[in-house]
Amino acid sequence: MAQLWGGRFTKETDQLVYRFNASISFDQKFYRQDIEGSMAHVRMLAKQGILTEAESDAILKGLRGILEDVEAGKLAITEEYEDIHSFVEANLIDRIGDAGKKLHTGRSRNDQVALDMRLYARAEVLETDELLKKLLEVLLRIMEENTETIMPGFTHLQKAQPVTLAHHMGAYFEMFKRDRSRLRDIHERMNYCPLGAGALAGTTYPLDREYTAELLGFSGPMLNSMDAVSDRDYLVEYLSAMSVIMMHLSRFCEEIILWNSNEYRFVEIDDAYSTGSSIMPQKKNPDIAELVRGKTGRVYGALMSLLTTLKGIPLAYNKDMQEDKELVFDSIDTVKGCIALFTGMLDTIHFCRERMNDSARHGFTNATDAADYLVNHGVPFRDAHGIVGRLVLYCIERGMALDDLSLEEYQAISPVFGADIYEAISMETCVNRRLTIGAPGKAAMGKVIKVYREYLQACEK
Repeated sequence: MAQLWGGRFTKETDQLVYRFNASISFDQKFYRQDIEGSMAHVRMLAKQGILTEAESDAILKGLRGILEDVEAGKLAITEEYEDIHSFVEANLIDRIGDAGKKLHTGRSRNDQVALDMRLYARAEVLETDELLKKLLEVLLRIMEENTETIMPGFTHLQKAQPVTLAHHMGAYFEMFKRDRSRLRDIHERMNYCPLGAGALAGTTYPLDREYTAELLGFSGPMLNSMDAVSDRDYLVEYLSAMSVIMMHLSRFCEEIILWNSNEYRFVEIDDAYSTGSSIMPQKKNPDIAELVRGKTGRVYGALMSLLTTLKGIPLAYNKDMQEDKELVFDSIDTVKGCIALFTGMLDTIHFCRERMNDSARHGFTNATDAADYLVNHGVPFRDAHGIVGRLVLYCIERGMALDDLSLEEYQAISPVFGADIYEAISMETCVNRRLTIGAPGKAAMGKVIKVYREYLQACEK
């Protein structure tokens, strides 16, 4: 078909060039944004007297009809069109005649695609944020139910000190809360309207860019027309934020994969989120967690690809920028799918509380508290550290835990130990004596959970 820009050319575009240049196969994803942006543009043109009311009414009616027909499946977006803008305009002209040819007055495909992408990304940022909020709600429920579920805390993948499951989940609550904060920051910065920037230098038509921005829910117009058509910073920021989200999900998945192993047995993943082996009947594999972990690299790759694409582009618009769409579309679908699936998996997971507690008790996670006991009885810390180290070695050689030792065995290594050592190193004491804000003690966790509950309730307002 003839191109919207074909007047300058005397030969048909080579078909291989046409297919290489065309974007309809992927930019059809924002047909709604293209039509909504066009409708706002038309209303502004009528307000400014650039279009008559009759022309405006005809164009708006035609655009609404195209949107309704596409969504009802009556009008297919096919690859005979170069891009989504060509599809909408060509169909509008077919429906309403010459009035449709005035739709493009005062704008370029450069500011049009910049608007479409910004509208699409803005909506997706909010959807990503809402998915994170649902994940936080699941995390908070688990925290509220497990303030007394003791488990080992780890450093270097070695058992370190006892914590609670609530405390461990709280670390991820903080991560995903920061992710939401980043998304809000991105939304605020991206919420300025490029429409009216033209190809790069504005237009001679008396456009009211503030009015167009208001109609489309933006905070205002972008203040430099060259930047308006060439800015993709907001997509880099969004891909960066999504990469951090995926990093957090991947870390969480790695722990669930470890916890699901025969060696840990801290969790059992629901059947709906597991698969079996084609040859080994005993297997129950954490495939969802592994796939989320694997897809993280896909999103990282999109971020680096877009940064690399943008790094050498001079002002203003260049065709390289078309490469942003497939990267961003794929990453958004990947991240949203991963958050939703992970939330479902976490919501249905079974935590093996007794196994967690037993693992903490037999991992010498109370060794620091045994040393603190000695310090509180006048032993210098460095000496206390050595004494408890000898106790741990004694237990390892005999397959015992610290609280399995008799008082005589304690006193054989240090006479400072008294009968109150057992209370001092019980898992409950070790956890609940840690009362500073952010620590795993039940009182401290209660304060943090209250803050988290208020945070989520505030998000609903």
